[in-house]
Amino acid sequence: MDISKIRNIGIAAHIDSGKTTLSERILFFTGKIHQVVETRSKTGGGPTMDSMDLEREKGITIQSAATYCEWNGYNINLIDTPGHIDFTVEVERALRVLDGAIMVLCGVAGVQSQSITVDRQMRRYNVPRICFINKVDRAGANPDRVIDQLQEKLHHKTVLLTMPIGIEDRFEGVVDLIDMKAIYYKGASGQEIVKTDIPEHLLNEAKRRRNEMIEALSDYDDNIAEKFLADDEISKDELVQSIRKQTIALHITPVLVGTAKMNKGIQTLLDAVISYLPAPQEVDNFGLDRDNNEEKVELIHNEDKSAVALAFKLEDGRYGQLTYMRLYQGKFKKGDTIINTSNGKKMKVPRLVRMHASDMHDIEQVVCGEIFAMFGVDCASGDTFTDGNVNYTMTSMFVPNPVIELAVAPKEKSGLVNFSKAMNRFQKEDPTFKVYRDEDSGETIIKGMGELHLEIYIERIKREYNCEVIVGKPKVAYREAITKVANFDYTHKKQSGGAGQYGRVAGIIEPLPLDSPDTYEFVNSIVGGAIPKEYIPACDKGFSEQLFEGFLINQPVVNAKVTLNDGSYHTVDSSEMAFKLAARQAIRETLDKSGVVILEPFMKLESSAPEEFQGVIIGQINQRRGIIVNTSVDAGYVVVEAEVPLKEMFGYSSDIRTVTQGKGEFTMEFLKYSQVPKSVQEEIIKEYKEKQGK
Repeated sequence: MDISKIRNIGIAAHIDSGKTTLSERILFFTGKIHQVVETRSKTGGGPTMDSMDLEREKGITIQSAATYCEWNGYNINLIDTPGHIDFTVEVERALRVLDGAIMVLCGVAGVQSQSITVDRQMRRYNVPRICFINKVDRAGANPDRVIDQLQEKLHHKTVLLTMPIGIEDRFEGVVDLIDMKAIYYKGASGQEIVKTDIPEHLLNEAKRRRNEMIEALSDYDDNIAEKFLADDEISKDELVQSIRKQTIALHITPVLVGTAKMNKGIQTLLDAVISYLPAPQEVDNFGLDRDNNEEKVELIHNEDKSAVALAFKLEDGRYGQLTYMRLYQGKFKKGDTIINTSNGKKMKVPRLVRMHASDMHDIEQVVCGEIFAMFGVDCASGDTFTDGNVNYTMTSMFVPNPVIELAVAPKEKSGLVNFSKAMNRFQKEDPTFKVYRDEDSGETIIKGMGELHLEIYIERIKREYNCEVIVGKPKVAYREAITKVANFDYTHKKQSGGAGQYGRVAGIIEPLPLDSPDTYEFVNSIVGGAIPKEYIPACDKGFSEQLFEGFLINQPVVNAKVTLNDGSYHTVDSSEMAFKLAARQAIRETLDKSGVVILEPFMKLESSAPEEFQGVIIGQINQRRGIIVNTSVDAGYVVVEAEVPLKEMFGYSSDIRTVTQGKGEFTMEFLKYSQVPKSVQEEIIKEYKEKQGK
């Protein structure tokens, strides 16, 4: 297969922007499905890409779905990702392996809070994107306002490639600003494309917008700039090449308009995907060589090179674990021996498939640049596989920390086996879903990104494992932090017949800034062999283990820097264990002097409702210790942006609906950890002590 004819793309956006509808239309126009089903359809069973019953019932995407289709001789691997912030890791893992993306924005709502998050994720992985302004047929749609928001809120250099013919319910088609033709989508489902001259009344606007497009390109392209200044004719090929080059270099974001629901603008978007988004070999990918001190190695898109693949998503299918992979170098054939570099396990490639949502098509081999799935492979999300000739690992993706926890238990004793099966599987599938046992209460605690995130997993335990569960009240995942610098000097000495234990550690513990990316930092400043080299890792381990156990409410102490600068040892009685215990005890004693405070997760909240409810929405947020950051009114709707502690947000969804007669909506995502007020801290400690005293 010609690699230059492959496109690995994802669709990402704020919830309710029409991503899944757009995926559905792409599959329809590329001949993958033969009828279109609406996202909230009561009859047709739901969209192809939302294959989970839960997704169809709630009308949202929970898991990113993978499919492939063909358009004009090109193979497109497409991943539809969730928009809800609770499933943000699904977007992370999709972007980790994609070469390009379509960012969907609603023509009415424009850039929303989740659009900002998705944009940040795309930047993290340097993913070139095309922007599709959807729903331009809806009342209140205004593509120009959305473009302004793209420039102001997200700092994109936008280049409009199609402009609408008519707007809202008068939207008929688009003007292609490169060809300077009007495009109409005729037929029952818009499958007939009719190109005509631009309507007279839009000609001047089209010329102006084309000039703006060329002007934007000339900032990065000397050839275009020269011709533009000299008023020379610029050919279509020159424009297409320039847009492609600048999009892949992340200089510009091409923008197209349309409406997925009304089947207008989709084929033009598919043409743009092929014309402007990169083929696999146009994107730089790197591995880390484990045999060479994890040195960065560029992966070459060449079938004859050693095979390197990344497992980016796990799913429990009908026939066992299904592992989604992206092959970066070399090729895999059925029956080949591959090695999981994270644990050194060898295995034979059992079955290779290409996924089309929940259906699968068997294939004999895959080559670099492709996305595929494998059965019967025991691994975790983020593992690297090679053919054994190289020992590379791919850099892992960013996984946010969970912020909410629930106590769960199976209702019946007989459900225990299924319950633990579900827990093991979900942890493997989703790195943001964590399970641990609370030693004090003996409860099983699950942690996740939000109420909906955990609610979905509880529902899945019931449905997929036939196990009813008892659920406790949601709890906030607090952290602890130190506020003062403190010195420590502790000697661990034990003599009890035979060899004793001896180790002395001294140094400083100090706070790191709250926004520091490191939650714990260890600095070894030992000189002159006061502590032998072989005992230093044991000290580090002792410090970090004790910090993890917390001080005030048994929650991890974060943002702490420990510097070890002195100590002493005994030639006979010193050991790794002695130094680890000395380090633990040193921290335990020092935390008392270092001003430990409790941190709580703050969420970024965006609430919207008709304008007349502005007062009550702001009142509700103030009651919840929220800080209003911004309010804006647009098309009769008020949008209130605020920062609110998660502790105060339980039950907010029913409250906002009550005060806005069911018209209010909100989205919420984790923002940062902040120190809790003194009165609240005392309350949290009191609650914790009461629980311990039970």
